[in-house]
Amino acid sequence: MNYPEKLSTTIAPEGSLEVLSQHEVNRLRDTSRQGIHDVLRRCALAILNYGGSTDDSRSVLETYHDFDIEVVQQDRGVRLKLTNAPAQAFVDGRMIRGIRELLSSVLRDIVYVSNEIEQQHRFDLHSPEGITNAVFHILRNAGVMKPSREPSLIVCWGGHSISREEYDYSKFVGYHLGLRDLDICTGCGPGAMKGPMKGANVAHAKQRRRDSRYLGISEPGIIAAESPNPIVNELVIMPDIEKRLEAFIRLGHGIIVFPGGAGTAEEILYLLGVLLHPANADIPFPVILTGPASSADYFRRIDEFIAYTLGEEARHRYRIIIDDPVEVARAMLKGVDEVSDFRRDNQDAFYFNWRLTIPDDFQMPFTPTHESMAGLHLHPDQGTHELAANLRRAFSGIVAGNVKEFGIRAIEQNGPFQLNAEAGLMQHLDELLKSFVAQKRMKLPGSEYEPCYTLASH
Repeated sequence: MNYPEKLSTTIAPEGSLEVLSQHEVNRLRDTSRQGIHDVLRRCALAILNYGGSTDDSRSVLETYHDFDIEVVQQDRGVRLKLTNAPAQAFVDGRMIRGIRELLSSVLRDIVYVSNEIEQQHRFDLHSPEGITNAVFHILRNAGVMKPSREPSLIVCWGGHSISREEYDYSKFVGYHLGLRDLDICTGCGPGAMKGPMKGANVAHAKQRRRDSRYLGISEPGIIAAESPNPIVNELVIMPDIEKRLEAFIRLGHGIIVFPGGAGTAEEILYLLGVLLHPANADIPFPVILTGPASSADYFRRIDEFIAYTLGEEARHRYRIIIDDPVEVARAMLKGVDEVSDFRRDNQDAFYFNWRLTIPDDFQMPFTPTHESMAGLHLHPDQGTHELAANLRRAFSGIVAGNVKEFGIRAIEQNGPFQLNAEAGLMQHLDELLKSFVAQKRMKLPGSEYEPCYTLASH
């Protein structure tokens, strides 16, 4: 058996957070249910383990079961004491600077969310306005809102488990976006989250563009399965998937969706559910679904599923472009120009989309359990955005069962989640999920997929 190489050392945070109170340090050390040490440890391990070959968060934690991180208070500021850390994060015994920056970002966000969101009760997390306010403050504290910049941030969604051809295509799209001075925001992991950043990075270098942005937005439950890729130069850890998704659409000026699996379907349903709200009907927000010619069937199935569940109105909110990176970039640039004009005309901020209305059923955290998954109302006898919200939750549960530690353990203990759907909807859902499995979109290549769900009609 080959054991991973490990290294123990003490480092100083880089740029984000160097001063902590004794109370904050104690909470970061606290391993009880009231402490935040476990969240810090999991997220820190994900940062240090970038480039790993598994998307099983539990496997990562078991491989580095003896890894630990301790925050040490010293006269000149805090230090991070790392024990048995992945050696790949170091060169000749020194931590790679980008990794040290991202590790500091993790510390910053965990401390802020714990102090300002969870403990102080400054925000009403039971109202849409309060949740949006909390999202705004987390992003502002992270320094990722740039008031002086023209709209340029393109959110790219897609799977971490994609083919080489699809990855290369996402890189070509990123390259042509970068040539047009557009920045990239992704979920920060591998696959379709890395490709656009890598392509844009080369294009920005050709254009001699300074201060290019490669923004990654993650959350504690997913980061171990999707460690930040090395191109990311800004990282934000949101408290949960709902706030992560809201951060994407509040910050972004347009969204490109590459092929993916259950997580990508969750993102598409979330986005369309929000855009279909009547209050958002006149707000420009360019959305493009794209991939190489080999992905045409994937998008056909997604399009058919959306047409059946959300209707023709939903299909008008996006455009599908197959095998044409240049057209994708041109169409997105045109869409961003429309966003810029709209926000100027309406005196809106470029850096945060306040005007967008997000219904509360897209904001309230959903915890996938066997009971909550079985209780989802998957029936067309409800409003379009209510159905979109419930379908989004169903895919969120599948993601949890696939890659999140708590979901994997729940499936092992109690068997697959059961989803109960109306017969016609169940047939379409079953066909879509089976196509994901057949195309190996549920796990990284080389790993066998065992479905974490069963479907039943009612």
